[in-house]
Amino acid sequence: MRKRGKGNGISLHAVAGTHVVLLGIDLPDKSRRKKLLGFAIHREDQTEHEQYWLSGYKTFQAVNPNPVPGALVDTRDGPVQNLLWSDYTAKPDHTYTYTVVPMTGEPKNLIQGKGARVTVSTESEDHGTHAVFFNRAVIGSEAYARKFGNVPPGQVPGRAAYKWLSRGLEEAIVRFIGRARNSHYALRAAVYEFDWPPVLEAFAAAAKRKADVKIVYDHRQKEPGATTDHAVKEAGIGALMKKRRTNKSYLSHNKFIVLLKDGKPIEVWTGSTNFTESGIFGQSNVGHLVRDPQVAAAYLDYWERLNQDPKAPALRQANVAATPDPTGAPKANSITPLFSPRTSLAALEWYGARLAAAGGSACFTAAFGVNPVLAQALEQPKPYLRFVLLERRDKHQKALEADPNVRFSIGTTLTIEAAQQVEHYLREFKNPLGTWVLYVHTKYMLLDPLSKAPTVISGSANFSDASTHDNDENMLVIQGDTRVADVYLGEFMRLFDHFRFRDVLNRLAAKPGSDRHQRAFLTPDDTWLKPYYTKGTYKFLRRELFA
Repeated sequence: MRKRGKGNGISLHAVAGTHVVLLGIDLPDKSRRKKLLGFAIHREDQTEHEQYWLSGYKTFQAVNPNPVPGALVDTRDGPVQNLLWSDYTAKPDHTYTYTVVPMTGEPKNLIQGKGARVTVSTESEDHGTHAVFFNRAVIGSEAYARKFGNVPPGQVPGRAAYKWLSRGLEEAIVRFIGRARNSHYALRAAVYEFDWPPVLEAFAAAAKRKADVKIVYDHRQKEPGATTDHAVKEAGIGALMKKRRTNKSYLSHNKFIVLLKDGKPIEVWTGSTNFTESGIFGQSNVGHLVRDPQVAAAYLDYWERLNQDPKAPALRQANVAATPDPTGAPKANSITPLFSPRTSLAALEWYGARLAAAGGSACFTAAFGVNPVLAQALEQPKPYLRFVLLERRDKHQKALEADPNVRFSIGTTLTIEAAQQVEHYLREFKNPLGTWVLYVHTKYMLLDPLSKAPTVISGSANFSDASTHDNDENMLVIQGDTRVADVYLGEFMRLFDHFRFRDVLNRLAAKPGSDRHQRAFLTPDDTWLKPYYTKGTYKFLRRELFA
């Protein structure tokens, strides 16, 4: 949902997803910027009938030169010095009223002014055609360190850490499988990494209820094949499994489940989430459920092809025949699946063309680097912002960062050096559940997400040559659904800012003589506002985009 509010010279634009509310702030009246030290933010939860002033991390050095690591500060004492503020503690299906109050005066004598208000409702995770579930993906964070003391989630009593990290993703997977209640239902799954016991047990329970359950899984690679074999044996579901073996140098990289009722496909679960501990609780992932019989039927046909364990040339031709290479702009208000492997890189080139054709903003995640096709699109200068969220530094990054309108964020946690040198922050630990991918595992692209006709591309494929031409993959192109776009955009910006903050502090900590200590404190005058109103700067463009 998107809502606007204004008052007392302040303009607000709220974009609500499920667990995130983005709040763009603008001050068109120059006189309102004078001596402004930031904003205090008040939230009224109209659903749970609670209200309170919200907190942040930063304070003024003159007020508190030695803050307690990890301590939160009331925004009336440590006001927000940003024109894009985000509420990451929102809950789905809630209505919130935010009041943004200007704070002027001096750091030790703040004056509370008259603010502006906006009321917005968050989206339901599960409503209508699309149900979208993002995990929290911040196992390495101040919040986790404060809540669970950097203890691995399996060692935290009562599954409390698992529940917090899952943020509904594990529950949604198990619940979807549980839809197969009796012999009227069937499940057809294609999986890559598949060893988290509660998920395997859910499939076993569905089979015991007489549902028809069949699962194709990767056995082209020693891992995850061997790990899956062991987990399957432990769960006692060997009779449900079919090994995908042909073309051993490729990956059977799907993570989808089709639900059928009385022989007819009705829904499909897809996304980036491998059915593993790290996939559900550690690295960033999304589960995306689509209630569309036509889309579900396309996935079922694809599953039938995979179940035959075909050779790559035949499968490529069949996939392109079933889901032709896209051209031009997507059809309005459409959901279009694309299946790999494909006969060419035309689908990847189409992603690049759509990225280049975006008119106002673009965001995408790249777990394994920016493909040259997408890098070429990013090389085209644009007067708007494009955001890229990476698992690790990319060979194209340095050249692309020459354009200030292309912004990168790298998955990381605060290093010990950064936490020690900037006393505000607690030590964080790396994702202890993962190996190859620790932070950013999602595969999605958002094109003009704040427009009336956004494009969301999401699935299992990494926007790479291999994921297009060689591996078993699936993607969805969702055109014109602002609800879906708002959910994805909120989660993208949440993680983009989370990781960028840490990446910047880590680099400063490694640089002798840097201003890392000053960055931990609020600016004691109104100069923090200058970049937001200096044409051409990153903060200027970001203010215009969100406000």
